[in-house]
Amino acid sequence: MTASPGAAMTGARESAAAELLDVGTERGARAALAHLVEAGELTLAALLEVHAAPEVLDRVLSDRSPQFGAARHRATRVDVTAAVGYAVRQGMSVLIPGDPQWPEGFTDLPEPPMCLWVHGPLELSRLRWAGVSIVGSRAATAYGRDIATSLAAGLGERGYAVVSGAAFGIDAAAHRGALAAARGGTVAVLAGGVDRPYPTAHASLLARLREEGAIVSESPPGWAPQRHRFLLRNRLIAALTLGTVVVEAGLRSGSLNTARHAAAIGRPVGVVPGPVTSMLSAGCHQAVRDGVAMLVTDVAEVVDLVGRIGDDAAARPSAPVTAQDRLSEGDQLVWAALPIRAATSIDALAFATGLAPGALLAALVRIELAGLAIRVGSDWKRARG
Repeated sequence: MTASPGAAMTGARESAAAELLDVGTERGARAALAHLVEAGELTLAALLEVHAAPEVLDRVLSDRSPQFGAARHRATRVDVTAAVGYAVRQGMSVLIPGDPQWPEGFTDLPEPPMCLWVHGPLELSRLRWAGVSIVGSRAATAYGRDIATSLAAGLGERGYAVVSGAAFGIDAAAHRGALAAARGGTVAVLAGGVDRPYPTAHASLLARLREEGAIVSESPPGWAPQRHRFLLRNRLIAALTLGTVVVEAGLRSGSLNTARHAAAIGRPVGVVPGPVTSMLSAGCHQAVRDGVAMLVTDVAEVVDLVGRIGDDAAARPSAPVTAQDRLSEGDQLVWAALPIRAATSIDALAFATGLAPGALLAALVRIELAGLAIRVGSDWKRARG
């Protein structure tokens, strides 16, 4: 007798929970380390590159050197088993390197996360090949919010998922634009635990992401979104996707920190231009001057920035071609010399253009056939229109 799909899923969840609660497993040890050591710790990242997580955890707890003193102090105050058990009961999952859903882009980071706490159904593994990060100012203008919403919705319609940080302003506009699209999806990367909506005013937005997209963090559940954790989470936003787009950022904006992380690991960076008088766009403009970013103005240009060379190239924008554009360079010189109101003689035009009368008359006939000049007796002037 075969087990039902529901029973199989329940069994899989119970197995994952048991593994997570066992610090003797790679998953369990990494979850424990995430409670004891702050993210971005380079020494720990280096140890995890060459040693199994249970061995590293044992070293952190037994090493009497000052380097991991804070971790040993935390171990006396944090009930890791209870904390992990809470995450399991809340339906969160914990991804580690080697999992099918582990974001491939994290391999480009010098200090990848020990593990990733996830709440939501969106497949994170697709972000490296079908995801775009959109970030920007919290104090965004209506222009910035409209652009972010439009870009996110357009990217979603093309099948790209949008990653941002759930903050006020540009982040929220990007998430909402992506949710409005029929395809794509959206992911919020938080600085605190995935169970702590931040900002609290976005609790309903994050609840929707939890149902339709995903909320992720390298900080364990319950942890507060402290300032240094915002800076650390920016590197995850940059590494998760194909590239990053900044919509409105001041000269000291945290969004530029995300852009710099993206550029450092070889991801393309785009910025949306704004008024030269707006300090909220000054950081975007400076990023272009510094050679960190390229200007993007619409969805096609974003896809051109992050997509496959040749396949996803945006059409070069141009004004409509006019009859004047079709004239040769020499004929355009003659056309420019024609008066608009009173007609002028061949002699006057020859003097103005420096052309011989025969060559000038031939040019005038061509311009007449193009509908751009008219004869008035033996004189000539521009055609109206």
